[in-house]
Amino acid sequence: MSRRHTGLLGAALLVSLALAGCRSRADWVQFRGDRGSGSTRNAIYPPLAVKWKLKLQAEGQTAYAFNNPVVMGGTIYFGSTDGNFYALDIDSGYMRWVFKTQGSINSVPFADDTQVYFGSNDGSAYALNREDGKLAWSFYTGHTIQSTVIGYESSIIFISDAGAAYVFSRDGVLQHQIPNPTWFNFSFQVYDDVMYFAPGPEDRPQSFGAYDLRTRSYLFILDTMLFNATWYSFPALRGSNLYFATVDTGGGLDWLYNYYAYDRLSGELLWRYTDFASWGSNPPRDPWSLWERDLELLDYMAPALWRNLVIYTSGDAAVRAFDGRSGRLAWSRTLDYPASAAPAVAGDRVYLGMSGDLANPPRLLALSARNGRTLWEMETEGEILSAPLIAGKWVIFGTDRHVFYVLEEVL
Repeated sequence: MSRRHTGLLGAALLVSLALAGCRSRADWVQFRGDRGSGSTRNAIYPPLAVKWKLKLQAEGQTAYAFNNPVVMGGTIYFGSTDGNFYALDIDSGYMRWVFKTQGSINSVPFADDTQVYFGSNDGSAYALNREDGKLAWSFYTGHTIQSTVIGYESSIIFISDAGAAYVFSRDGVLQHQIPNPTWFNFSFQVYDDVMYFAPGPEDRPQSFGAYDLRTRSYLFILDTMLFNATWYSFPALRGSNLYFATVDTGGGLDWLYNYYAYDRLSGELLWRYTDFASWGSNPPRDPWSLWERDLELLDYMAPALWRNLVIYTSGDAAVRAFDGRSGRLAWSRTLDYPASAAPAVAGDRVYLGMSGDLANPPRLLALSARNGRTLWEMETEGEILSAPLIAGKWVIFGTDRHVFYVLEEVL
């Protein structure tokens, strides 16, 4: 989620995509999956080949964001900065339907058996029939909606920018809302009836916390004065631990990172690791533009969990893996160029995007989760935005050149 400062877009609890523990291992219907882990045990091994790719816009500016799609029942659902919400057949790329909104779409959708839900920058939340894309219901909030959309029991939850967090029944009845006077580009998850993270109470607007949806009360609240940061990442859970990261860009290339583990019930700090950005041999010429782009990605700095490791890309050229119990740096890998996307883990492979230049095109990388060693790479048409989605035998992502890819294993 992000805050608005005078003349500055602050940072957000973000964050990119998700495998849900659904009926089918090929379904990926909720942002960053079970407990926000950013991982699936459904291993997929390179080499990978392009099954199909689609240019969403023939002309136009570089895409500033491509937040994660969801996959259900053989269909990919996602919104685009062109204002369209798409349903594509995962096997062929055939466009099943398109729904047009009046603003760019920067939210992460959620799907269930009958409907798909998302928010638009036109200020409305939408529920569409999954089969034909017809409108089931909509709700106008008066604020842009650039958040994750999460299914919780028989409800869905989304958050409008500097507006409110809304809990709706899936047939469109407002059940509850929490004021959100501060935060933008909000990402969160729900586990065991608790919303990690929710906007803080009105008398503490510069805060966020763990909010019990049944009792409608906070388990704990974290004040931003504790962090002195401009971005707060999406949280991931393992056992009783809650993991997230922050960054303070300061000026130039001296970005300051902090990586945290908290007790998810008490809010007690368990460990913190502090580091500065590492830019490798090809630092960005315009770090401010890179920073502005990162803020549009709801999975920016979102952790990925593999065994006892917590793995981050942070917008610089380093991939860092921490021991989730102690906070010790288990391994670190410096890439040739900054990472362009959050990591996703399938089996024991870490998939992420790396930026490039005219001489060295951007790439999709597969690293060993054990030690960060490069196992495979593939050039891409544009920089990958948001973590690659692994659903069944497919790897799915979009780039800043409006190209949508579906890859599959080469057998």
